[in-house]
Amino acid sequence: MPNFLAFDLGAESGRAVLGILDGATLRLSEQHRFLQPNGRLNGHLHWNLLTQWEELKTGLRKAAASLPSGQKIAALGVDTWGVDYGLIGEDGQILSNPFMYRDSRTDGAMEQAFAKVSRDRIFQITGIQFMSLNTLFQLFAANRDHPKLIDAAQTLLFMPDLFNYLFTGRRKSELSIASTSQMIDPRTGKWATDLLRDLNLPTHLLPEIIPSATIIGPLRADVAEECGTDLLQVVAPGCHDTASAVAAVPAQGGNWCYISSGTWSLMGVEADRPIINELSARLNYTNEIGVGGKIRFLKNIMGLWLVQECRRALAKAGQEYSYAELTRLASQSTPFKAWISPEHAPFGSPGKMLTKITEFCQQTHQPAPTTPGEFVRTCLESLAMTYRRTLEGLEQILGHKIDVIHIVGGGTQNELLNQMTADACGRPVVAGPVEATAIGNILAQAIAVGQIRTLADARAIVRNSFDVKRYDPRDTAAWDEAYGRFQK
Repeated sequence: MPNFLAFDLGAESGRAVLGILDGATLRLSEQHRFLQPNGRLNGHLHWNLLTQWEELKTGLRKAAASLPSGQKIAALGVDTWGVDYGLIGEDGQILSNPFMYRDSRTDGAMEQAFAKVSRDRIFQITGIQFMSLNTLFQLFAANRDHPKLIDAAQTLLFMPDLFNYLFTGRRKSELSIASTSQMIDPRTGKWATDLLRDLNLPTHLLPEIIPSATIIGPLRADVAEECGTDLLQVVAPGCHDTASAVAAVPAQGGNWCYISSGTWSLMGVEADRPIINELSARLNYTNEIGVGGKIRFLKNIMGLWLVQECRRALAKAGQEYSYAELTRLASQSTPFKAWISPEHAPFGSPGKMLTKITEFCQQTHQPAPTTPGEFVRTCLESLAMTYRRTLEGLEQILGHKIDVIHIVGGGTQNELLNQMTADACGRPVVAGPVEATAIGNILAQAIAVGQIRTLADARAIVRNSFDVKRYDPRDTAAWDEAYGRFQK
């Protein structure tokens, strides 16, 4: 019964989860959890890399100490959110704390890049949804604003690749995380170097790309000694958290879509090849790469970040609520009072979410929410309607109906949103497992070391090991009537 350790780092929190693979079942044990350290430094938002690294070592230390005598950790793997990166200098040192994707330095960078290379050409090469936070535009802004820092760098590593470097000393980029950058061609899985040169961006920074479920190498001896463990194998699972989450969707057949629900909601399907055409460009869908080389054809949607920011704003005003309390208040509030667009640009930056929602409602001539429950209900109903619009876009592009929606990740715990999604979309929703990302991470490690063979085998283990909950559509007529108002 091999033990695998998954480090699953989300935008709000991180965790170390130990997985024990016992034949056709998997058992999980959370060893460590922490809030993601970040903050503002010299006017910019950064991740606190040193604190993150210490938290990972704490997780490894706790996991190693938790095992009975004679048992060992076979491997570890790291997954994180996409697009953010760190820079390695010639001497191997990390040059600065990585920027957060919500930092304002990329404001206007996308439009400046389009002046050099057209939006259409960028999409035809990369097939990636346009967002100013994409690595392509982060690097464009960095090269514009801090050229000396870029000149001093030897290697660019995305966040999970950066932690893998600290664990092993090896500089590799795993394919799923690289595919979030808008800097590769998803048809080939190679860097789009011609595009980068046309944007006057350096290509010497780009490391070798390796497939998901690849052994990178053994743990550094000094890290192993510090954490009280052996020189276990470090594996690149699906290093993008959504890639790992999708690998753990307990689906069968092919007529389903997924929502990886957390700070972000990523909604899409698995495809055998990229879908890059006029319609997918116009509707702004994305082609990222998943475990097993599958294409994750999806849309990135501002997810429960909206609720997280409402909670922070309320706490700042002296009103402390748990997420469960806010969801209960939302369930008791008047339905369909107001709508917001989760994609509205100001919602993506931290702070003043209640004010931003109020201003949006005023600008769109709607009655604004006034109570905590109304604010959260507005966010949840608007997310459910955005899922419906995204589902319609998927069906239009694919040319067939999707029968069931699988929701995985931390957002599955919000039963109100799950039921709203079923009602708004008119499809059954299957919610679970909650820890899908850590599960997918662990099962990709098991594939890498030869314990299981395929992605289908991994999903069978998920079905054998974890409970799910089904939500059938109920009051669809009311949601159908409200959808027209949401669209306006």
